[in-house]
Amino acid sequence: MDRRFTLALIAPVALMTLSGCGINSIPTADENVKARWADVQNQYQRRADLIPNLVNTVKGYAQQESQVLTQVTEARAKASSIQVNADDLSDPAKLQQFGAAQAQLGQSLGRLLATVEAYPDLKSNQNFLTLQSQLEGTENRITIARQDYNAAVQAYNTRIRTFPDMIGAKVIYGAEPKVPFEATAPNAEQAPTVDFGNGQ
Repeated sequence: MDRRFTLALIAPVALMTLSGCGINSIPTADENVKARWADVQNQYQRRADLIPNLVNTVKGYAQQESQVLTQVTEARAKASSIQVNADDLSDPAKLQQFGAAQAQLGQSLGRLLATVEAYPDLKSNQNFLTLQSQLEGTENRITIARQDYNAAVQAYNTRIRTFPDMIGAKVIYGAEPKVPFEATAPNAEQAPTVDFGNGQ
């Protein structure tokens, strides 16, 4: 009888101790990081999906810009080929490779958009204006998605490094710190400015 009574007292204490060791909070924080990373990938995919239409629209007006159009197309293909899944979020090299490819695509896209200044008819084309607006919105969403991902990474990394959650993080989950998304090109932390001189 005494043994059962002792176990009955110990069981709630053990459960409270375990619940304070990140049993539930570590997986929750990990899933939040993965969800925020999926948002980042989704926004980059949205940008990649807009590029063929933008290239085709520009091509119709500026055929002599074939080198710039080719650079954008190649940069898009390279950026689309580099995938970082949720299991790679603790690998700085993979995130750096992904970020560098996306930054290169952004720079190529910026060069393409800069050439539009020489084509007033293109600047007033309704299809182009729609694509311009969608691209501006997407660049802003990319910035927000990266910020949200980095906030989730910071919360996760703090949780797995602080007591008492660090006990469950190491002993039960073998948790490793996640890598934040970092700018890989000069001024890459800012969305490219899309300005066609039309006051929009």
